[in-house]
Amino acid sequence: MEQQIIDVLSGVIHPAYQENIVRLGLVENLKADDRTISFQLVFTRRDPLAGSIKDACREALKEAFPQHEVQILELVREKKANNTNPAELGMEQLEKVGKIIVIASGKGGVGKSTVAVNLAVSLARRGYKVGLADADVYGPSVPKMTGTEGQMPQALEDEDGNQLILPLEKYGVKWMSIGYFASPEQALIWRGPMACNALKQIILQVQWGELDYLLIDLPPGTGDIHITLVNDIPVDGAIIVTTPQAVALADVEKGINMFRNPKIDKHIYGIIENMAWFTPAELPDNRYYIFGREGSKAIAAKYGIEILAQIPLVQSICDNGDVGTPEALDANSVISKALDNIVL
Repeated sequence: MEQQIIDVLSGVIHPAYQENIVRLGLVENLKADDRTISFQLVFTRRDPLAGSIKDACREALKEAFPQHEVQILELVREKKANNTNPAELGMEQLEKVGKIIVIASGKGGVGKSTVAVNLAVSLARRGYKVGLADADVYGPSVPKMTGTEGQMPQALEDEDGNQLILPLEKYGVKWMSIGYFASPEQALIWRGPMACNALKQIILQVQWGELDYLLIDLPPGTGDIHITLVNDIPVDGAIIVTTPQAVALADVEKGINMFRNPKIDKHIYGIIENMAWFTPAELPDNRYYIFGREGSKAIAAKYGIEILAQIPLVQSICDNGDVGTPEALDANSVISKALDNIVL
């Protein structure tokens, strides 16, 4: 039976090393009987993905051996016995952060990550100290949009022996993404609890330092990740990104109601309407409302929410995002003119 267990655990891949945990030597003291499976997950240093890997092991074993109780002891070799779980670091790394603002959308495909990256660059260009955490664990796009693909954040130890992650810095912004710990083509097949643990680790274990704003790019929707984050992280409020299209606006209402739910109760700074109209580069004064016209105004009026910006659909915004040079780096660009008016 132990070999069967090893075979199952061999299917658990460490995203940072793209190798299974058995080959990495992380599994020790495996024991199994008719009722219980137990082993140790041993790390040589604090690993920001340790909690998620532990959950992945538990899920895989429970699926393969549903009648067994699974017991996993997580250890850090040659470290103090306390605080071995990186998720237990608490809020120390957020103490010098001014406002924590989530960038959300009711549905995918509305350009939420594009808006988040360009808003971060816009704020930085105006002199604010800004960080952005890419919390879209299923489709992290910040590495590509910032030209930081293939880079690996460095780790350091604080005076108490806790391992912290140094965010990457570029364009005056501190960037962190789960995408830095996995190859672009690697699918992170994580269930809700595993994704939530990974998300908390890439926020709570990062040495952000002094920031005016920490933006968090959420995945689309209103699921486990959103609820976990707003309950476990001291979020100040949310910005909701949408297009003027009716199907997108229907999901905006769900997002508004989620943040205004009494159990969550987070301030909504406003709505950013993306792809508000199409403007060809050769006809800069023309506007074509291909996704509908000013659809977010009715939602904003219904819920008493401000429209923070309307961003046109411009070819250069897409092109610059694809090559890792956000459009907002140019103070004269249309997206800069829209976002530079936002004061949070």
